[in-house]
Amino acid sequence: MYSIKMRASERKNHISGAEKIVPEENICSVTDTLMERGMHHAKGNADFIHIKIEKIRDEEIQYLDALPVSTMEADDYRESEDIIADFLADIGLNGRVADVMELFRQTYAMRGAMLLDIGSLKRLEPDPERGIRVTYMDKERKNERISSEKDHYMEAIVLATKVAHAPGIVGEICISDDPDYVTGYICSRKKGYVRITRMKEVGSPLGGRIFFYSSREGNVAETIKYLEKQKVIVRNITPIVPQKHADRFAFIEDELAGLRENHLYREQKMICSGQSKYVEAGGKRKLMLASNSYLDLISDPRVKEYAAEIALTYGAGSGGSRLTTGNTDLHVALEEKLAEYKKCEAAIVFNTGYVANLATISTLAGKDTVIFSDELNHASIIDGCRLSRARIIRYQHNDMADLERRIKEYAPCKGLVVSDAVFSMDGDILKLPEFVEICNQYQMISMIDEAHSTGVLGETGHGIWEYFGYACARPDIIMGTLSKSAGSEGGFVCADARVIDYLRNKARGYIFSTSLSPVTVAASWKALDIMEKDTALFARLRGNIRIFCQALASYGIDAESETAIIPVIVGDEENALKMQEKLFEAGYYISAIRYPTVARNQARLRVAIMATHTHKELQEAAKAIADLY
Repeated sequence: MYSIKMRASERKNHISGAEKIVPEENICSVTDTLMERGMHHAKGNADFIHIKIEKIRDEEIQYLDALPVSTMEADDYRESEDIIADFLADIGLNGRVADVMELFRQTYAMRGAMLLDIGSLKRLEPDPERGIRVTYMDKERKNERISSEKDHYMEAIVLATKVAHAPGIVGEICISDDPDYVTGYICSRKKGYVRITRMKEVGSPLGGRIFFYSSREGNVAETIKYLEKQKVIVRNITPIVPQKHADRFAFIEDELAGLRENHLYREQKMICSGQSKYVEAGGKRKLMLASNSYLDLISDPRVKEYAAEIALTYGAGSGGSRLTTGNTDLHVALEEKLAEYKKCEAAIVFNTGYVANLATISTLAGKDTVIFSDELNHASIIDGCRLSRARIIRYQHNDMADLERRIKEYAPCKGLVVSDAVFSMDGDILKLPEFVEICNQYQMISMIDEAHSTGVLGETGHGIWEYFGYACARPDIIMGTLSKSAGSEGGFVCADARVIDYLRNKARGYIFSTSLSPVTVAASWKALDIMEKDTALFARLRGNIRIFCQALASYGIDAESETAIIPVIVGDEENALKMQEKLFEAGYYISAIRYPTVARNQARLRVAIMATHTHKELQEAAKAIADLY
């Protein structure tokens, strides 16, 4: 018999691996099959494939019967964590779920598995970066052709069966790092192999595994030797029979029904007018108190006229990506203006703020990076961190002492620290001087998201750095959006020229997206031009924020903000929805924000102030809210 191992990588990052134990006559066909798998994988196209073929003696092989198989349904990863909690209690880790799940997240950046002592939660791998690699295993075959397609279930149960029989191992948790496979498992010799149908979201590249070890059951050295060296063939694997459903989309109806029952179902309101401080919605005129267009530049005649002129000259679209046909002189001019506005060497524009965060973070960080992220960061930051496959460490909200404490645990390391400048659901402001000082002290790349601070903070609206009087060093990377104060569309990143050049050449969200329309780019350029020249806009906005907060306070509602975002905390999701609808009927367009955007039972009305609101309009709106509060 021969062991055949395949490992595929792209730019030294692991993307695929597989191994088989086959008779000599199958070596060539199986090698071709594994090569095909390595060349085409959901996580990337390999630029390096390593094949190892090794002869093994029959007497070296241990034959094991597969673990018994069962399946537990989970609608989402939160339900899977409840199942995992019960499993951990069963192996002696009752009450340690949070600690274990925090350690489990660290496995996402590992190539192998974590070996964890259940008594102390101490990691036992000799090489923490590599982890424990379980090798030399396969299933028993009887004239069965090997496919190039990965059989997740078969390969997982082979590995799980071997792990469960290793001396000292009392259990395992596993999530595949394949973006297209969301089923994971827990296993032990006692419970067998338990499939959990949904342990992550579709498209997530995150995955990892922990082996739980008990010193009462074995010796660490023997355990590792068994996992890495013992040749195993697993017999009698129970095939998975797909369940037959009358309606293959029945799960969607079930999930939507659950959202409605818990007052978390999202419904869209339709606006039948241009967006300004008043809009036509629901057949009536409403005062807009939910828009991120803080300076009301969406409806500014100067912006509209310039955009219309550009549409007649350049047309409606760009025709391609920035690196092919989508790079006009308008795009270049906008980036030059953004760089000047943010006092940086260069800027790059993306199609949305979401893409800007996703592309920038996942390009700058990788498996060898530790990302420190505020626990209340925007979803686009969170998703960018996940996509990077870096080790993600969340620190307490806007707590610089906790940030420094967490950095000290990992420094020195290749690190990125990322935070919102103004937090989108609470409206509070990042402690920028301390943030930048800590990043620089520990040689971390600092990145801030200025989506809600550009055009709002600072005497002339230049953002959070101006708000703090330019008294600290500039953050390394300033990200922002053109869809809020600028009233147009797109996201941007400002930084040193070499960083921007790197993103142009490496950021997939930039390279593989058709560029923004010249019309959109022109609208953004004009809006920035107005923001530079008409500084009275910012004074009016600050005055309106102050008036509205004072009006709410006069009715006993706790509200204090220096930004255009003013949350009115309601708590219960159902009550927040009812208030939203009653205010809508009364002529006020205000959004109720609920889980998962905010924590459960932290539902709120998110009021957004514009520079063009009048004091009377805001005072009347405050009274309408107070009457329902």
